Amino acid sequence: MKHFTRLATSAGIVALALAGCGGGGTSGGSGKAQDASSFKACAVSDAGGWNDKSFNESAYNGLKDTQGKLGIQINAAESSSDTDFAPNVESMVSDGCNLIIGVGFNLEQAIHKSADDNTDLHYALIDSSFSNGSDTVTLKNGRPLLFNTAEAAYLAGYAAAGMTQTGKVATFGGMQIPAVTVFMDGFADGVDAYNAAHGTSVQLLGWDKASQNGSFTQNFDDQALGKQQAQQFISQGADIIMPVAGPVGLGAAAAAKADGNTRIVGVDSDWYEANPDYSSIVLTSVKKEIGAAVEQTITDSVNGKFTSEPFVGTLANGGVSLAPFHDFDAQVSDELKSELNKLTEDIKAGTLKVESPNAPK
Repeated sequence: MKHFTRLATSAGIVALALAGCGGGGTSGGSGKAQDASSFKACAVSDAGGWNDKSFNESAYNGLKDTQGKLGIQINAAESSSDTDFAPNVESMVSDGCNLIIGVGFNLEQAIHKSADDNTDLHYALIDSSFSNGSDTVTLKNGRPLLFNTAEAAYLAGYAAAGMTQTGKVATFGGMQIPAVTVFMDGFADGVDAYNAAHGTSVQLLGWDKASQNGSFTQNFDDQALGKQQAQQFISQGADIIMPVAGPVGLGAAAAAKADGNTRIVGVDSDWYEANPDYSSIVLTSVKKEIGAAVEQTITDSVNGKFTSEPFVGTLANGGVSLAPFHDFDAQVSDELKSELNKLTEDIKAGTLKVESPNAPK
């Protein structure tokens, strides 16, 4: 088990309104409150590991934070490949975990099978619903933790289009799965919205929303692939890149830093804080408050309020957000900031709908 320095917690996480986590849905287990000191919450990482500076680490931090706040017991299993998923989940069952959290789309099969086999336990799955292969299904003892990142990525795309010096921006994914392409859809729409509002023709490389075709490394672990993809975009003239690929994205950040004229839009966490080696080239980040969703799910399970109703993070409930511009703040015009604030409020109010075929339902 690795130990990590806790990431700085952004203001507002503790007040996150987890609509969809507190009611409705079907309760798994006994539905009775439990003694926190004897309750054990556990998590299994995706292949990127707990120190991926992305969604795995965010989930782990949520687990640790909740341990400190509630006095629960915890355990965690780190996966280095797909073959680790099922054994790691079952090791958490054997360890006496009351709640087991799978971090990432790739854990669906392992978590789903274990939930079916252990109906007295609670399960949660980050970035994926449960399915029978073709259709989404509801597990009485399973809760999906989903994030409509298209909303925050829309703002990032708009900002990128407003900040590019070359007229070209880019995005790529680790794998073509909904939890990845929902970012790319929102980013594409944001670029298009800026062009429509300003009469510009900023070009997006790496993703065509209409055809759902684009650039993917087919990997979330090999940073060399991210570096290669970013270098290709840079050679084509892109000066702002959003990699949606976990640790592979750090390879893109390395390429951007080496180039000297390219900036990165981070995903999942605030990359400026999570990756200080690359803070000088991080324009902003599309954040998922994974840690807060993990904390709420554990709290609900301890208090006998666990339900199978999915949590869907949005701009309105604080589940997703656009990170600050940090070192680039002075370079972002007041006009662009004002437009982004207006767009944020419109999305929250529902007067502007960011639509994606990959958005969680």
